[in-house]
Amino acid sequence: MLAAAQQVFVERGYHAAAMDEIAERAGVSKPVLYQHFPGKLELYLALLEQHSEALVEKQRAALQSTDDNWQRVVASFKAYFDFVSGEGGAFRLVFESDLRNLPAVREITEQTTLRCAELIGEVIRQDTSVSDEEAHLLSIGLVGMAETSARYWLSRGTIPKDAAEQLIARLAWRGISGWDLTRH
Repeated sequence: MLAAAQQVFVERGYHAAAMDEIAERAGVSKPVLYQHFPGKLELYLALLEQHSEALVEKQRAALQSTDDNWQRVVASFKAYFDFVSGEGGAFRLVFESDLRNLPAVREITEQTTLRCAELIGEVIRQDTSVSDEEAHLLSIGLVGMAETSARYWLSRGTIPKDAAEQLIARLAWRGISGWDLTRH
């Protein structure tokens, strides 16, 4: 049911999506769909939470994949590019929702950004002498760079994915590597 709902929400957007079409694509009756989800918004929020968590886990795995900071930067940007280029357009639910003004949706999307930034900020705090506030701001900037560049690449980019990831990672690395390491 979630896969069918994702297809419909990505293709049509929340407002144009119909529970009838979701049930039909899922191969279930509308009453069965409503047994699992009381309404369209609850179904949408379930998908949003699922894919937001997937992005956070991709970021966590990227940062834990190595102790080499250059490779961490590359892996972090790759996580975003992988997420936006993944099957099914799940990134559209997280980054391009037509419901971002609804408090429940805004809370999930903002928490996703903050959770990814907190993971990155923790590495910055551990490895440099910047303050907590500075590390947080730097990590928010890196997350914004990753999201924006990955989304742009997917919609308009002509550079191969791996080259785009490396290009943006190098840009970020030129800035973030300017701080003295406190851990070697």
